[in-house]
Amino acid sequence: MSTANYEQRRAQIEHYFDRTAADTWAKLTSDVPVSGIRRTVRAGRDAMRETLAGWLPEDLSGRRVLDAGCGTGAMAVELAQRGAEVVAIDLSPTLVDLARERIGEETGSGSIEFLVGDMRHLDLGAFDHIVAMDSLIHYAPRDGLQTLATMAADVSRSIVFTFAPKTPLLALMHRVGQLFPRGDRSPAIEPIGVNYLRRALQTMGDFNDWTVSRDCRINSGFYISHGLEIVRQ
Repeated sequence: MSTANYEQRRAQIEHYFDRTAADTWAKLTSDVPVSGIRRTVRAGRDAMRETLAGWLPEDLSGRRVLDAGCGTGAMAVELAQRGAEVVAIDLSPTLVDLARERIGEETGSGSIEFLVGDMRHLDLGAFDHIVAMDSLIHYAPRDGLQTLATMAADVSRSIVFTFAPKTPLLALMHRVGQLFPRGDRSPAIEPIGVNYLRRALQTMGDFNDWTVSRDCRINSGFYISHGLEIVRQ
């Protein structure tokens, strides 16, 4: 497992999504044709986004939602169309600019404020819900948990997020990924055991008034991700 600390990994992620893979990510999150492997990733991400969004109320009117690691804005748009006041933040200025270009008049009765920044260092006030889809998967477990704890202090209802589950298949895929030229690699994924994560959330003092609720795993070719909902009591 990588020993990169939070700041090192954050810099790697920013460089990857803002420079190395910006064009690839733009295509993956659009409806243009992509390769077979990337089609499985697109399908998996679509299924996970639908799952996480489905764990939030259908009517989000008057509720404030943070989309932490918003990418090109698909989740933010869906939540705004359900009435939410969305703050969407990402490390990559390129992806945030693309998200702004794509939304057009799609916000419905809600609103979206796009920001460039670090989801762990926020001073944006209180939220009803936080969504963090595939934005914690590159960080070491201790850093991912600390990021969740930091965000939890500012949310009153629920956090829905994903992590990379520790499975033999994901480990194999990670090893295969190391065969690609260095410039084509994404920042390493940091798998975490489901039971370890549940125990940590139940024992960390930052989550004393939180309960682990629903979960769901999506396996779609080269996309393997586990979604989890925690709810404030």
